[in-house]
Amino acid sequence: MENKSFAIEGMTCAYFAQTVEKAAKKVRGVTQASVNLATEKLSIEYNEPTFSVENLQKAVDNSGYELIAQEGKTQTFAI
Repeated sequence: MENKSFAIEGMTCAYFAQTVEKAAKKVRGVTQASVNLATEKLSIEYNEPTFSVENLQKAVDNSGYELIAQEGKTQTFAI
């Protein structure tokens, strides 16, 4: 299992966050999906061989929001 986070644009309430989660969970290879509304981040757990970022992006875009699929390092800072 792998983990990845993506920025989501266009969410303004918890209902919208649930919509994005549901769309992400339907993507082949995604085993878990959760959205943090405050940070506008979608975090997923997925199976590497069957998962496609392009499919995830299409699913989120089709639900009315924009997934920002930037490759690069994720950094976590303690505050």
